[in-house]
Amino acid sequence: MKTHALPEVYCFLNGDYAPLAEAKISVMDRGFIFGDGAYEMLPVYGRRLFRFEQHMDRFERSLAKLRINSPMLRAQWLEIARKLISKVEAEDQALYLQVTRGVAPRNHVMPPGIQPTVFAYSSASKPISAEERHHGVSCVSARDFRWERGDIKSTSLLGNVLARQISADQGALETILLRDGFLTEASASNVWIVKEGALLGPPKSECLLEGIRVELLKELCEEVGIGYNLRPISEVELFAADEIILSSATKEVLPVTTLDHQSVGHGALRGKPGPVYARLFEAYQRAKLLQSI
Repeated sequence: MKTHALPEVYCFLNGDYAPLAEAKISVMDRGFIFGDGAYEMLPVYGRRLFRFEQHMDRFERSLAKLRINSPMLRAQWLEIARKLISKVEAEDQALYLQVTRGVAPRNHVMPPGIQPTVFAYSSASKPISAEERHHGVSCVSARDFRWERGDIKSTSLLGNVLARQISADQGALETILLRDGFLTEASASNVWIVKEGALLGPPKSECLLEGIRVELLKELCEEVGIGYNLRPISEVELFAADEIILSSATKEVLPVTTLDHQSVGHGALRGKPGPVYARLFEAYQRAKLLQSI
């Protein structure tokens, strides 16, 4: 049977540090049985954490919505993060944090008083290629068939896995999702459109995750003088957009130049990364220098 090699890095698991390949949990962990937990992915640039406080705010919100008591103080998370980062050779990394409800006999009811399982590791990040940034990427669209609590960054990601596979099967980078005729997000990204020079994104709701870049892009738009608004975006507006942009911890901001095998945009810029993306990408690189700890 084919297996994939794990990164040769150390992880933190319930108070101990060990090589990732040697880490073990109980098969009765509710994260394994039910996907009953939350996670967070933090970008690391030059061994410094980017927007640590904002990521931890979201992590703690997800845990609270799952009624899991946060097992550590923020200062403890930061200590763990820095130790894991120091053990990786790469300067730019992706730090993964996860908390599950813990180990208990299999029962759908949330058992009181059990100890959460705490897991974390950091590994070298896989940057978007220069070619993808220069030419943009392809996406496909699909109905958003996932559950209606996308605002929780839960380890229950089967819906996102199925959605992402739709684009993988077609050689595309992402699957952009629509619910009842309106844009929600992609399988692992927030989605933005550009209309008449302004950046537009879907409003906050329980159907989509509030990406850390939602507030960041608002700040960057104010910095460089780009209009910004969160409002419902119809399927028609999506396909008629001047630009489509993805954002996530690993993608930063990324231009979509093909959607469902059709070129995005109009006129001379049709099928090419647009000017709003270019300005936001430059502003994002400046933010990385200023907002990392």
